[in-house]
Amino acid sequence: MQSYLDIIETVLTNGKRKANRTGVDTLSCFALNYRVDLSKGYPLLTTKSVNFKAMLQETLWYLSGQEHIRELRRHTKIWDHWADDNGNLETAYGRYWRRFPVPSSGVELAGEVFLDKTHPNVQQEQDGSYSFDQIGYLLSELRRNPFSRRLVVTAWHPANAAASKLPPCHYTWALNVQPDNEGNPHTLNCHLTQRSADIGLGVPFNLACYSFLTLAIAQEMGLQAGEFAHTMIDAHIYLDHVEGLKTQLGRTPKELPTLSIAKKPLLDLTFDDVQLVDYNPHPFIWLPVAV
Repeated sequence: MQSYLDIIETVLTNGKRKANRTGVDTLSCFALNYRVDLSKGYPLLTTKSVNFKAMLQETLWYLSGQEHIRELRRHTKIWDHWADDNGNLETAYGRYWRRFPVPSSGVELAGEVFLDKTHPNVQQEQDGSYSFDQIGYLLSELRRNPFSRRLVVTAWHPANAAASKLPPCHYTWALNVQPDNEGNPHTLNCHLTQRSADIGLGVPFNLACYSFLTLAIAQEMGLQAGEFAHTMIDAHIYLDHVEGLKTQLGRTPKELPTLSIAKKPLLDLTFDDVQLVDYNPHPFIWLPVAV
């Protein structure tokens, strides 16, 4: 994972000190990006131990479409800082991935068009409103039209983000299929765009999460996993993470592990369907969470 270490080096060398909402200043760079080849192994960091189980539980929570963490907090406390006592969140990724609000009939602007309520990826909520399952649509479109350039999922709802105390950081991702030499669908790639990227704590989870999704979707579609590419708009290191990240720079990356994923549809996968194989990282490095 030299590409991740290169990002650390870039921010430590070129980052500008910058204040933010947490009260802990960062070293910040604008618009950094990296990419990893998923055919070379599962890119879970080896220069420190990463909590794979917590990452997987969080990703499965995204896919569940839940807007609360009442089930998730039984497995990990990762979202407790931003939930109320009942486990409710002002913003939840999976809510928009699986249940993005569809405007009520009659509110469309002139010339605007939305899917009919009978579309298989449009569903009715308990309050009578309608929502759109972006993941369901993504999977069906991959089967129907794998070379589509519209394989996009967004967790960003502007009216929610303007009010939420923690709107989505990794807010949109897109899949892209490349052909083989005969022009047939062959390789599945994923690109993630992130408005705010915590290099020390967040990015290792983001990298692991979206690489897992790419591998699982590729397997379901009968495609080869290609690359994961990641663009970070505000790429930053919190000042109280600097020493821990310098420790990582002094460590030699080890051989990457692999993932064993049950041959089931993405939305049917459970925690026990995913196994991490041959993960032998350097010791854990504790970094404080900036709230």
